[in-house]
Amino acid sequence: MGIWFTEKQTANFGITAKVNKILVALKTDFQDLEMLNTEEWGNMLVLDDMVMTTEKDEFVYHEMVAHVPLFTHPNPKRVLVVGGGDGGVIREILKHKSVEKATLVDIDGKVIEYSKKFLPSIAGSLDDPRVEVLIDDGFMYIAKSEREFDVILVDSTEPVGPAVNLFSQGFYAGISRALKDDGIFVAQTDNPWFKADLIHQVFHDVKNIFPVTKLYTANIPTYPSGLWTFTMGSKIHNPLKVKEERFTEIETKYYTPELHFASFALPKFVKELTE
Repeated sequence: MGIWFTEKQTANFGITAKVNKILVALKTDFQDLEMLNTEEWGNMLVLDDMVMTTEKDEFVYHEMVAHVPLFTHPNPKRVLVVGGGDGGVIREILKHKSVEKATLVDIDGKVIEYSKKFLPSIAGSLDDPRVEVLIDDGFMYIAKSEREFDVILVDSTEPVGPAVNLFSQGFYAGISRALKDDGIFVAQTDNPWFKADLIHQVFHDVKNIFPVTKLYTANIPTYPSGLWTFTMGSKIHNPLKVKEERFTEIETKYYTPELHFASFALPKFVKELTE
C-alpha cells in the first residue's frame, strides 16, 4: 500500500495523497513541520498535519492572494506579507513593477529554511534585493507599524497554534493602522463547506473596520473542499471598479483580469455568509 498522508478536515472527511518519500519531519519551536514528496502533487509542505502548499497547484493560491489586491491598488510600492514563509506570495508580488519593497514576516524560520531547500520554484524570490525577510511575530509586528504599507497580505495557516491571533478583530484594527490612507489588505479565510462560521465572523470583523469589504474565491484542489475564500478590506479602492488599463501583463497560470472580477461572484450559500 505504501505511505499515504491524510489531512482530516472533520472527523468524517479528509484528503489523502500517496507519499514517495518523507523529506523532513520535525517539531519546530512553533509547530510540526513536514516536507513530503508525493506522487501526484510533487513536494508538499505540511504544518500541524495541514497542507500548506504543493509544487503542482501552489500557483492558484499565491496568485489570488497577491494579484487581486495589487491590481486593485493603483500604485502599490510597499507590501507586507504576514506568514507565507514558503515565499510564493512574495514571488507573485515582485511581478508588479511598482513594488519597491516587499517585507515578509514569518514567526517560524524553519518554514523559510526548508522551503528554500525543497520548494525552490516557490521560495526562489526570497533572496531578491527588493525583499526583506524577518523572523518575527506578525501580530506584534503589525502592532508596531503605522501608515507604512500600501498592501498587507495575511498568508497564515488555519486559526490554530501561532496563527490564532491572526484571525482576531484586534489584528484587523492593527492592519488598518499599519496601512496608508488608501491601503488594502487580504487574508485567506478558509473554506465555506466546513468553516462557514469562521468566514462569517472574519468578514463582519473586517467590515466593522474597512469601508470596502469583499469576499472572493478560488479553486485549490489540495485544500479540503477545493473551494477557498479570501477576505479583502480596503480603505478606498473597490476591486470591482478597477479600470481596464490598470491590468498590466504579467506571467500567471490562474489569475486573469476576467477572473479578477469573476472571483467575487459568489455561490448563494457563500454570499449568505457576508450578510
